[in-house]
Amino acid sequence: MLPAMNGLALSSSPAAHSHHYGPLHARDPDLEVLLTDGLGGFALSSVAGVPTRCYSGLVVSQSPPVQRFTHLVSPLEVLEVGGQRHSLHALELAPGVFEGRGLEGLSGVTLRDLLPERVQMVGGVRVTRRMVSPAHAGAVAYLYTVDAPETVTLTLGGYFVDRDMHHVHAEAPKLKFQTNSEEVLVRGERTTRVRLHASGAEIMAFAPKPFPQRVYYRHDAARGEPDHEYTLGAALWEVQFPAGGGQVALVVQGMTDATPELPDPWLAYGQEATRRRELAELAQQTCGITDDLVATLAVAADAYLVRRSSPAGTSVIAGYPWFADWGRDAMISLTGLTLLTGRFAQARELLSTFLKTQRRGLIPNHFLEHQKGHGGGQGAGYNTVDGALWLAVALERYLAVSDDLDFAREALPQLRDLLGWHLRGTDHGIRVDPADGLLLAGEPAVQLTWMDVKVGDWVVTPRHGKPIEIQGLWLAALDAEMRLSERLGAPPEFAEARLKAQGSFGKFWDGQTFADVIGPDGTLDPSVRPNAALALALPATPSTPTQKDAAIRQMQAELLTPLGLHTLSPRDPRYRGKYGGPQVLRDAAYHQGTVWPWPLTAYLELLLLRGEVTQARKALDGLSGHVWEAGVGHVSEVFGGDALLPGGCPFQAWSVAELLRAHVLVSRAEKR
Repeated sequence: MLPAMNGLALSSSPAAHSHHYGPLHARDPDLEVLLTDGLGGFALSSVAGVPTRCYSGLVVSQSPPVQRFTHLVSPLEVLEVGGQRHSLHALELAPGVFEGRGLEGLSGVTLRDLLPERVQMVGGVRVTRRMVSPAHAGAVAYLYTVDAPETVTLTLGGYFVDRDMHHVHAEAPKLKFQTNSEEVLVRGERTTRVRLHASGAEIMAFAPKPFPQRVYYRHDAARGEPDHEYTLGAALWEVQFPAGGGQVALVVQGMTDATPELPDPWLAYGQEATRRRELAELAQQTCGITDDLVATLAVAADAYLVRRSSPAGTSVIAGYPWFADWGRDAMISLTGLTLLTGRFAQARELLSTFLKTQRRGLIPNHFLEHQKGHGGGQGAGYNTVDGALWLAVALERYLAVSDDLDFAREALPQLRDLLGWHLRGTDHGIRVDPADGLLLAGEPAVQLTWMDVKVGDWVVTPRHGKPIEIQGLWLAALDAEMRLSERLGAPPEFAEARLKAQGSFGKFWDGQTFADVIGPDGTLDPSVRPNAALALALPATPSTPTQKDAAIRQMQAELLTPLGLHTLSPRDPRYRGKYGGPQVLRDAAYHQGTVWPWPLTAYLELLLLRGEVTQARKALDGLSGHVWEAGVGHVSEVFGGDALLPGGCPFQAWSVAELLRAHVLVSRAEKR
């Protein structure tokens, strides 16, 4: 039985939630906007439309949600007024040097349920451009409304590429243009379809005269990655508007075997706008918090839920623009992305995707984008100890709010199989220590916890042995089996293992603080990290009020920042306060002091257990404000430890999901 919440009655036309940037802030290249198509494909740029990464433009998934290729970097837009030509686009050629003057005429950008609307004023003409990426279409549509006191001409085309989204062209791509009135096919290894739709305007198609155009990517430069490429630009149509103006739409679509037609981009925009308003309202009704932050994060959450083709089912993109779908991230994110937003059917499908791909008690850490001899995404890496345990937590949370007993009966044997493998022993040294019932994990050269960076042969944060959050998750998984069994009228099968592990958790306490890891030789690792918060926030983890108080005080003194928790105390000599630069430097800092937002929710849960609601809200204020500072409407993956500058993916699933969960928890506590 699926829960009744899926059928909530929605009002016919809820108001869009809007956020406006004036001309100055709209020019900021660090403000990025994301549109997604539910298949892993996306359209990305600065809010003003400037490409800032190799991932900017239109990216289309060939084997959802992986094998993603870039087709377009930016539209070409030139307005002619009174004999003067004005470029409405802007491409950065070198730091601060632009081709096109689109930033100069910018009036502002408004996000309506995170759909961007850019307004420019040039020569007395107002041009409004809206964008949408229709569901499952592998496309981006640019909808222009021109308000003009006299006849004007708008030239439209694009800057095209044909490449894997992670790479750049060292020279202009060799593309062929096949024109047919209102449609142009741009052919390389793949095919891009460009269509023009006009209302109240005269159209003239050009014979394309492609030209190479260099583009600089400032965010790639900051990451030490290749920072420029050569695109192939082409003007494709000239649209003449009479006095008064009119409308025109440019639709760019990556062609795949499943590419649907998009006959009416204005209809597609209206449908998507309505869908987003309904998502926001559904989330507000589900969680009982009716503010703008819930509405914004509910729409943002939708970007990460994707349809997987092989294995078929719902999955979660861990972060945009470069991550694919990851099991650990999906399970941690499930509560915020689906349960608090009223999307219980997707929660069930998501759990099913990973339950059916379980192997020897483990779920995929990630699905493979390319596997020799197979299509993209057919295959997976099972190198995680916590993914399967987070699945048990997510499963119990889903069943608690859905009352989906049919799925409970289906999932219980799979949960027991998962726990059995952990008890007997499975891959990568993951096994229960028979001496104390705690879970051992790790082997040389393998990273299994969420602190999983490895640079060559260098395991940056080994944590082999018994990590503290893994024990909290192990106890939570054992508890989930017990409660689920009792709910279905069956005797629990792991009661003895549960009691033994509970009785041994006290080994992490040294009398003053909790250790981060008990090493293979039994020594305590005193590193101050956020993992104790993750463990103690889980209800099955045994601890006393005194122990919780000590953990909170230590986190406040050494880990807490306005945007999340340090991954290592700044007092530790291994601490790295700067996150950025080439990958080896980023990876070295990733879990050695860099601030992560998502563990902040666990810390807030501990505050709420003590009734410190006001302190919890104050601790959440910075992250709530960050929603409009980088990936607009979303939350960044990480922040540098010292300067707290956003880094990593500007759009991160578990950051969004856990901010939503934290905000709802605190808001509900404030209502009591």
